[in-house]
Amino acid sequence: MLRHLTLRDFVIVDRLELEFAAGFGALTGETGAGKSILIDALALALGERGDAGVVRAACDKAEIAATFDIAGLPALTAWLDENGLDASEDLLLRRVVDANGRSRAWINGSPATVQQLREVGEWLVDIHGQHAHQSLLRADAQRQLLDGHGGLLELGREVAAAWKAWRDAEQAWQAANDGMQALLREREQLEWQVGELAALAFTADEWETLEGEHRRLAHAASLIEGAQFALAVLADDDAACERQIDQVSSRLADLAAYDPALADVAGVLASVQAELADAVSTLRRYADRVDLDPGRLAEVEKRIEAILAQARRHRVTPPELPALLAGWQQRLAQLAAAADVDALRAAADAAQAAYRTLAQRLSAGRQTVAAEMGERVSEIMRRLALSSGRFEIALPALDNPAVYGLEQVEFRIGGLAGNDARPLAKVASGGELSRISLAIQVLTSRSASVPTLIFDEVDVGIGGGVAEIVGRLLRELGGERQVLCVTHLAQVAAQADWQWQVSKTTREGVTLSAIQPLDGEGRVGEIARMLGGVELTGITLEHAREMLRAGAEQPR
Repeated sequence: MLRHLTLRDFVIVDRLELEFAAGFGALTGETGAGKSILIDALALALGERGDAGVVRAACDKAEIAATFDIAGLPALTAWLDENGLDASEDLLLRRVVDANGRSRAWINGSPATVQQLREVGEWLVDIHGQHAHQSLLRADAQRQLLDGHGGLLELGREVAAAWKAWRDAEQAWQAANDGMQALLREREQLEWQVGELAALAFTADEWETLEGEHRRLAHAASLIEGAQFALAVLADDDAACERQIDQVSSRLADLAAYDPALADVAGVLASVQAELADAVSTLRRYADRVDLDPGRLAEVEKRIEAILAQARRHRVTPPELPALLAGWQQRLAQLAAAADVDALRAAADAAQAAYRTLAQRLSAGRQTVAAEMGERVSEIMRRLALSSGRFEIALPALDNPAVYGLEQVEFRIGGLAGNDARPLAKVASGGELSRISLAIQVLTSRSASVPTLIFDEVDVGIGGGVAEIVGRLLRELGGERQVLCVTHLAQVAAQADWQWQVSKTTREGVTLSAIQPLDGEGRVGEIARMLGGVELTGITLEHAREMLRAGAEQPR
């Protein structure tokens, strides 16, 4: 759950540090005081898009840091380990946005991407915005809610991937069918090129070997002459080094008997004699092996010229020819498969069958979840003074399969304007739509696994006794997980376990937002303000106390 939130220079907040508690918390205050800023800051820490507009005027950057207790989230801990991030019981998310719009992020002190923040956020917080009832009218939002509630999102992604594979296979077949002549021409050209280059039988290693052999054969006369000259100087001539060093070594060895100081020099010369003998022996073997071979030189030059001709023709260097041949062979294999229209048709049919198998599983899952979700949302609607309403989820079949499955998902309401269930947009008024949206959000939040739920003014358009029931619903959720609600309704705030007041202040001509935790009497005053207007009377204050007592006595 969320433990701590720090804001620095964010919109109209200069410095703010908040400690969060468990249960249901309410965030209240005058309109425009900045209650939703807290939610926006947390969303930014969880990977939402941010721009320079979030930086407080005349400041260099905005900074948000959120700390979560993740002791009960082993899947998140495993994800952190897999991504090389510290996986302690406390998780720190930090986001900085510069005045030029540049954004940086950290997870437990390690640099992270915004996408990684979003992935982490999916385990931590579920935010229900104040305009959720508007998005509820969109078909994609309805489908997402149904699949999310039923745990079908992963299967939905598999269906989407299978649909894409099917479409790609169909396009490959169509392209092969339409462009067969062009494919055949390209295939013939490649077959000729591959045949010619394959006949060369050239490898990248051979080029280095050929170059070395050519240098040796081309300079064989110089090599032989040089070896013979070295042998003459070192060993064969009358005044050869080997003989002279031998004489010096023998003379010094004899003299060392008279003066031991010469023994070291004699020893060094003996070592030189041994090494010189090895060098002479190696030179003799080399001179015996090196030979003039004009025939072999001609063969090597002919081979080099054939390789260079192919390289010039295809505008590559000789060592690149083998890779070029491999690329052509791969393309030729693709063309051979593409030319097999029957095989492509069979592959497309197999991809379609795979898609339908997954899509039918998804359809069966949706049928089960739709019935269960309809009953449970209808039950919550009755608690929200929509007792005549009946929530249903229709799954009309599509004429053509789609990326999201074989059916459309359509939320319908019956009983509000006649008995027949009709699409939500055609039946519900604004206030009714807000309550229906809240019923769906409460249900889907209960089925979600995230430990923290945030409701940002989702009680818009609701009042009176219905507002009290909304507060009770949120209080019940607060018994299961951490709940934070931004609200204007005293009936909702009175049900909270804890409450914060948001206010605006002016400091040196600059408007700033502040948040104050409320104690017992502080809550009484704030609830009374929400109830009674400008002046707080004794009756209003007593009414506020009674609401708080009643809220505290409500069962979870």
